[in-house]
Amino acid sequence: MDEFIHKELFEKIENKTKIKSEDIFAVVDSVKDANFKDEETIRYLVRQLSSLANVPVSEDIEDSIIDSIINHNGILDFNHLGEITDKK
Repeated sequence: MDEFIHKELFEKIENKTKIKSEDIFAVVDSVKDANFKDEETIRYLVRQLSSLANVPVSEDIEDSIIDSIINHNGILDFNHLGEITDKK
C-alpha cells in the first residue's frame, strides 16, 4: 500500500511539473546533507530545479526564495514560497 501511495504521488508530481522522479531523487540526493543556511547552496538548488522544470526564475524571485529559506532557519516553507512566486 505504501509503495502504491509513493508511486501515485510521484506520478502526480511528474504530470504537474514534467520532471521525472529519477531527476527529483537525484536532486534530493545531491542536497540531502546540504546546509540550507548557506546562500550559495540554496542558489544552486533553485537554479538546478529551475533548469529541470524548464521554468526561468528571475534574480528577484531567486533572492526572495533564498531570503525566505535563510530567515526560516533553513526550513522550506512551501506555502510562503508559493506566495513569493505568485507575487512576482
